[in-house]
Amino acid sequence: MSAVRQVDVLVVGAGPAGLTAAATLAARGAGRIEVLERERTPGGAPRTCAHGGFGSWRRPLTGPRLARELAEAAVRAGAVVRTGVTALDWAGPLDLATVGPEGPEILRARAVVLATGARERPRAARLVPGTRPAGVYTTGELQRAVHLHRQPIGTRVVIVGAEDVSYAAADTARRAGAEVVALVTDLPTHRTAPARALDTRLRRGVPLLTGAVVAELLGHGRLSGVRVRHHDGRTAVLPCDTVVFTGDFVPEHELARRGGLVLDPRTRGPAVDGALRTSRPGVFAAGNLLHAVERAATAAREGALAAAAVTAALAAAGPGAGTAAGPGAPRPDGVPLTVDPPLRWITPSRVTPADALPYTLRTASRLTRPLLEITQGGRVLHRQRVRGAAAGRSLTLPAHWTHRVDPAGGPVRVAVR
Repeated sequence: MSAVRQVDVLVVGAGPAGLTAAATLAARGAGRIEVLERERTPGGAPRTCAHGGFGSWRRPLTGPRLARELAEAAVRAGAVVRTGVTALDWAGPLDLATVGPEGPEILRARAVVLATGARERPRAARLVPGTRPAGVYTTGELQRAVHLHRQPIGTRVVIVGAEDVSYAAADTARRAGAEVVALVTDLPTHRTAPARALDTRLRRGVPLLTGAVVAELLGHGRLSGVRVRHHDGRTAVLPCDTVVFTGDFVPEHELARRGGLVLDPRTRGPAVDGALRTSRPGVFAAGNLLHAVERAATAAREGALAAAAVTAALAAAGPGAGTAAGPGAPRPDGVPLTVDPPLRWITPSRVTPADALPYTLRTASRLTRPLLEITQGGRVLHRQRVRGAAAGRSLTLPAHWTHRVDPAGGPVRVAVR
C-alpha cells in the first residue's frame, strides 16, 4: 500500500496558472505548497513556444523565458515543484494517488488546485480517416520535437487550421527547415471561382486553403500526402510528409472528471463560481482547464485568484488538520450564469454578488463593439459595450455589476443586443 504524505495545498499542473497559484500561496504563508508536473520541466505550454509575445509590452518575453521565471518565482517563494510526477486518481476527498521517480505515493492535502491546462485534439479525435503513418503532429508535439528535442520533422508540411496557433506552427516548421505547403481551414471563403481546385490566398506568405477540410491521410510508413475536400465536394491531394493538427483545444479534464466534479457543458472544463471553487469542496480550478484556450497572462491571473480563495478557505477551516472542505469553509456558491448565441460560453459559470473576477466569454461569430446585456428573471442588471472579437475569440466582461445579482433570483443570462 502506498504511503500517505500530508501537504497543505497540492497544485496539479506547473503551467502559468499552477505556478502563479503556488508562488502566491507560498508568499502568503499557506504552509507546505507542492506542485505536481508530469513533464520533466515546469512551465506548461509556454516552455515550447520559442516566439515572443509573453510578459508585458514593457518587458516582452519568449515562452521559455516566461516558463523559467514563473518556476523560479514559485521556488523562491517557498513552493516545492516536483516534475515527472503524475496524479493518477483520487484516493479520498482531498487525497491524490501519484506516481513519480520515487514510486507511488498518496498525497493528502488541505486544499487542491487543479491547473492541468488544455490540449489540442489529435487526428484520432477529429475522426480523420486514412493510414497511420509517421509525420502526424499536434502543435504541441511539433514544438516539443523542434524546440525541446531538436528532432527533424520532414520537409513538406501541411497545417490544419488558420488560428494564431496555426501560424505559430507554420513558423516552427519553417524554423526547422521545412516548407509549409498550405494551411487548410474549413472557414468559408468569399472566392468561389469554380475553375479552381481549391480557393487559395496567401496569408503571412503561406498558401491558405479556405472552405476545405483534410479528409484523408495517405502513405505507409511515412506520410506521403493529404486528401483535401472542399465544401462543394471537390478534392485534391497535397503531397507532404508532415501534417500538423492545430487549434481545436479541449480542457485536460481527466482528473476533474475522475473526481466527479461537475463539468460545464459548454467549456467542458470544471464548473466554477467567482472564487474558482469547483463542485467538490476544497478543490479549486484555474487556467486553461477552465477555458481552452486563453493567454498565459489570463491563466496566471486566475492562478493568483485561486490562491486568494484557497487562503480564505483554509483560514475559515481553522489551523491544524482542518481542510478547505471542513466545517465553516466556503462552498461553491452562486446562481448559474449562461449566455445566448452567438456567444458560446462564459467562465466562471456561476455568479455571486461578491464576485470581482472579470468574466471571459467566447463568441461563435464576429462581433464589432457589441452591447452586452445581463439580465436575471427579466430584470436588466447591466448593459455594457465591450471591445469586439472575431469568431472563436474571447471578450472580457468586468464584474462590477455583480452586486445587483439576487442569490434567489434564478439564472443570470448574458446576451448581445
